[in-house]
Amino acid sequence: MNETLPLIFYHVPKTRSTGVLLLLEALGAPYTLHLMDMKAGEQRQPAYLAVNPMGKVPAIRHGDAVVTEQAAIYLYLADLFPDAGLAPPIGDTLRGPYLRWLIFYAASFEPAVIDRAMQRTPTSAAMSPYGDYDVMLNTLIGRLSQGPYILGETFCAADILWATALAWTV
Repeated sequence: MNETLPLIFYHVPKTRSTGVLLLLEALGAPYTLHLMDMKAGEQRQPAYLAVNPMGKVPAIRHGDAVVTEQAAIYLYLADLFPDAGLAPPIGDTLRGPYLRWLIFYAASFEPAVIDRAMQRTPTSAAMSPYGDYDVMLNTLIGRLSQGPYILGETFCAADILWATALAWTV
């Protein structure tokens, strides 16, 4: 990947994109900040829908590449700036756990928390993306209790994602 291509970050303060802003700063990445006004409906205007047809943030444009979805952006950016050391490289024994915990957030934690907050009746564990809420939460607590970071003693991009995620759940 070419670190020198222009990087545009589409951001709305106090949303899921806040963690990406923190990640960009932690990586020391050069970027152009495109602040959006959700109250004015900017995320539903044709210019932004061309970036993300779902009208969601965060999103980044790196040259001609557009990346949406929070976990995908974390993966992309941490790999784009390897010198920052926030992503275990392919072949490192921590790469698998790193990928797991980034995706666990999007695939298990967030759907479970939203279902619980909306007081939705849980579907069967076999049909639910997170299985069972208590098992999901105990799995996360078990991981976090093993060290100061999601990978134990190693700080990574996933820690920024989890820090912002856990902050909004309090």
